[in-house]
Amino acid sequence: MFLIWGVLLMIFSLLFFIYGVWFLMSFKINVFEYYAVVLGNFEIKFYFLFDWISLLFASVVMFISSMVIIYSHDYMFFEKTKNYFCYMVLLFVGSMVLMIVSPNLLMILLGWDGLGLVSYCLVIYYQNYKSDSAGMITVMMNRVGDVFILLSLILVLNFGSYDFFVFKGMFYVTGFMLIIAGMTKSAQIPFSAWLPAAMAAPTPVSSLVHSSTLVTAGVYLLIRLNLLFSVSHFCKFLLYLALLTMVMSGIGAMLETDLKKIIALSTLSQLGLMMVILSLGKVDLAFFHLLTHALFKAMLFLCAGFMIHSSLGHQDIRFMGIFFLTSPMISGAFCLANMSLFGVPFLSGFYSKDMILEYIYFMESNWVVIYLMILATVFTVMYSLRVMFYSMWKSGVKMVDFSYHWSNWMGIPIFIMGVLVLVFGSMLSWILVFEDGSYIISFPVKLINVLIVFLGCWGVSVLYLGKIGLMNLKKLNFFLGSMWFLSMVSGGATVKTLKMGFFLYKEDNGWLEEIGPQGLYKLNSFLSIIVQWVQMISVKNLLFFFLVCMLLL
Repeated sequence: MFLIWGVLLMIFSLLFFIYGVWFLMSFKINVFEYYAVVLGNFEIKFYFLFDWISLLFASVVMFISSMVIIYSHDYMFFEKTKNYFCYMVLLFVGSMVLMIVSPNLLMILLGWDGLGLVSYCLVIYYQNYKSDSAGMITVMMNRVGDVFILLSLILVLNFGSYDFFVFKGMFYVTGFMLIIAGMTKSAQIPFSAWLPAAMAAPTPVSSLVHSSTLVTAGVYLLIRLNLLFSVSHFCKFLLYLALLTMVMSGIGAMLETDLKKIIALSTLSQLGLMMVILSLGKVDLAFFHLLTHALFKAMLFLCAGFMIHSSLGHQDIRFMGIFFLTSPMISGAFCLANMSLFGVPFLSGFYSKDMILEYIYFMESNWVVIYLMILATVFTVMYSLRVMFYSMWKSGVKMVDFSYHWSNWMGIPIFIMGVLVLVFGSMLSWILVFEDGSYIISFPVKLINVLIVFLGCWGVSVLYLGKIGLMNLKKLNFFLGSMWFLSMVSGGATVKTLKMGFFLYKEDNGWLEEIGPQGLYKLNSFLSIIVQWVQMISVKNLLFFFLVCMLLL
């Protein structure tokens, strides 16, 4: 069943890609509408928009899904509920595709809530305490975005349509709510704690979630709502929060030892990069990086799953180290995806990331933004080289700690994605048409991106190989490695508040009755008596009552 669905999704992906390129070259857009309910000016309809953006992104989503499902044929082979897992993955992909092709808030909410519900079911797949806690944090944090979309739905109702095309009349309130919804789904500060926690899911699910589905839904929603960024008020707060997210996730990844969490934090860093360039108004560059990032991040997770499988289930990189000797091909693919992540020239990630950084150097006049962007990119180089060094070449363990096996159904998807990581970025850079094609910058500025790679290599050699002692500051490392206590704020504070409320309710619930439901009931009853008395008395008595009141005053 896994193989059949994988092949079908690959065929659909190829068709969508061909149609996407055709629509891009011919400037073609298809819109399908089916009216379900029409009440006056208000319409509830099934509304699908097929243009080159939706078709290309749906193609990438379905291609990655096909690779993940074929990979899962062997990865989940001994699981009793593997068929349930396959259907949940398909439902997950279907929810994402529904969200991609919908330019209508009501239909987007269906796909959005579908992603949230199915992601919860997949995160708690292993049925243990850790998975249950991670699933609850994931679904509750995403409910914040769902509530903001529901509130914006109510406001859009005043305009008689849920379509994006009517949003010009309501920038400020609805635009702010939709940007907050996008930030919750893409885990920007202060909603970042759920993203590393979602690593409790099986590795194929992590590959799907962190490359092209759940976490990219927020970025894709904001790409579709690009007209919001013509209002400068939205751009500034999103720019600085995204920069803080990049720096926080970069430092956290340099201190983390769990392999999957390091890759999850790298996803958070790249999502922050997309949000930064979105807030600067370059929607096409954000979409370009969204597509290239999806491929090499999915490949990174699939390689990590193979390594975890071969390490007897261990995810701590300190217990790896000789994987290059046991499986050179998977090690090479893992290094290829990592190098694409930090922008080694002529790999997929280089084309989009280099254009984004050059645009920031060219257009941004705020030196704080430029310095933070360079710092976050250096951190990206450092944690990528660190995870490669510890998992590939460190030789901290013996061969007996490995259970090496080779599986064609796990190796072939990685090989196919590796070929695409080599050529996909170059191909897209020729196909896509950008608003302002190139930026003329001086030669020293052009060299900054190359110097960032060398600076990251030097930083790794000093901090990890030289052991200068900076990484042994336990209290500082605890603060930086725990995502600046965001997990405690979002999870611990909520639990403590609920416990305190339960304690106060048990001890003395009199004040809760007065200001809670009973108090509102009494106030409502009193106001109803007054209104009824006013309605029943005559005008003559009412005038006499007001006259007496005036005399008393």
